[in-house]
Amino acid sequence: MNKDFRSELNEVAARWRDAGLERKLVEPSGIDFSSNDYLGLSKNPSVIKAAIAAVEEFGAGAPSARLLRGNYPIHRQAELTAAQFVGTENALLLPSGWQANLAIVTTLATQDDVLICDELVHASLIDASRLSKACVKIFKHNDLAALEQCLQLSSAMRQRFIVVEDIYSMDGDRTPLPGIIELCEKYDAYVILDLAHSVGLYPPRHFQSKRVITRMVTGGKALGVGGGIICASDDVINHLINHARPFLFTTAVPPATCGALQRSMQLLREQPGLCDIAHQNALLLRELLKAKGFDCLGEAPIVPLVVGSAQATIKASNKLGELGFDVRAIRPPTVAEGSSRLRIVVHADHTTEQISDLADAIAQCVVVDADVKVSKQRLNDLLVVGTDTDVGKTVISALLMRAAARYGHGVTYLKPIQTGKDSDTKAVQQLAEVNDSSMSAPLVELRLPASVDQAAAAEGAHITINDVLPKVRQVIADNELTVIETAGGLLVPWNEKQHQGDFAQRLGIDAVLVTRTGLGTLNHTLLTIEALAKRHVKLRAVFMVGDPHRENKNSIQAQILDVPIFEFPLFKKLSTANLDLWLDTEDLQFLFKR
Repeated sequence: MNKDFRSELNEVAARWRDAGLERKLVEPSGIDFSSNDYLGLSKNPSVIKAAIAAVEEFGAGAPSARLLRGNYPIHRQAELTAAQFVGTENALLLPSGWQANLAIVTTLATQDDVLICDELVHASLIDASRLSKACVKIFKHNDLAALEQCLQLSSAMRQRFIVVEDIYSMDGDRTPLPGIIELCEKYDAYVILDLAHSVGLYPPRHFQSKRVITRMVTGGKALGVGGGIICASDDVINHLINHARPFLFTTAVPPATCGALQRSMQLLREQPGLCDIAHQNALLLRELLKAKGFDCLGEAPIVPLVVGSAQATIKASNKLGELGFDVRAIRPPTVAEGSSRLRIVVHADHTTEQISDLADAIAQCVVVDADVKVSKQRLNDLLVVGTDTDVGKTVISALLMRAAARYGHGVTYLKPIQTGKDSDTKAVQQLAEVNDSSMSAPLVELRLPASVDQAAAAEGAHITINDVLPKVRQVIADNELTVIETAGGLLVPWNEKQHQGDFAQRLGIDAVLVTRTGLGTLNHTLLTIEALAKRHVKLRAVFMVGDPHRENKNSIQAQILDVPIFEFPLFKKLSTANLDLWLDTEDLQFLFKR
């Protein structure tokens, strides 16, 4: 005779409880370091006002599917706002991010296709992949080599879809999107991108690429409301309207949600600096915790502190709750066994005092299991570019190497292409006073001191980005932090079809621009900045080398208000001591942090 069904459920509950995995619904209390309301928009008066206005105009609900009588003007208004906000042709609103992901994956992928998923994608994407008829493959988290292997083994499939999140909700780290798109171009694949934890916190990345076919935006995180929005091209949205069962057979999103979502996105356009406050607060907490001996994963306002066992994590969470902080314990199966963690979420409206008090409370309440090993957060690799040759890129590269070493980072220098007999690698090593292990040999060495295309032609060679880029990426992957110096100015040709700007775009890391201070620098500098922006290369800082020229600096700064400009003088004798003297007065730590 079979066991009583309820008895079986009670046995499961007992095992779950004994393992420290039982969940309970608890009303929130204490200072919120738990919710995904990163920017505090859920309580914003104008967002609330917009929700009320929508209710008054359209009613409390839209009690029908959109294709019946549930399609109100406010639904379309919210969708058009989202499409403009993300940068796509069109958008489609569903009741939740879960349903949106389910609609995307189960509708676009067929039995003849393959879904290649990062191992840490959200449960909604995992379940959607299982429910689809497609073949499903899993690759190691953020591992481009593992992803490429999956693509190579999927050449017979009709379509190849790579399923990733922009920011991962439990580790708080970013997907290597430029590298993924590069693989998409190589293997004719497409990206299904979940923006749940990045929209509103980060500017769009590679949305101009047709390889990213869908971008899923959840309204219940940085936007502070609810719902899920699929942003895509007109043809993709039309296909989903006609074939996506999670859209066809569900009641339309309530008008209040539509009105509030629209206002939240408008606010973020009006106040683009709001996300910066959240990032600054998260950086502050990470620095305070590091000073107290805690290592934290990620780079986003999600600050995961891995404790180890589920029981120890629950105990720490409860103690923090008693001190007035709402920090929740995340346990298996949400995360891997032995990696239970406190998932701390930092908001833009947290005060410095609240963050400092939380760090003190964590030091008092949290004991990390001895066998816990935390992978270090990837530092921000830098590409050193110049307005032209002999502008000071090698000196600034040495300065960055010296600065990184001063801050305790393991840093490596690479000049992928060296033209001319003089070795910039040796010059950087001598000036920065770093050992051989910090120096990576050039990948290509050409004897003629000229542009890459001319130097290569002199030796009967032909250099392409595909020859160099994989090797550069391997150097980056093998090291904690890499400073990469280009050869000549940004638009120096590599061959008849490719130039250095193309390399910078495909490499996809942040840039530092080196320029002169004197006559002619305005045009050269601003044209280079424009070229970087056109290629979606983020500019982190400008270094003006030479005698100080306040007027030129001010003119450039007026064009790039959010990018710091540093003046580096022409020392009578260039030495390591002079680099250190300059670093004593300037803080470059931000350059190495994502």
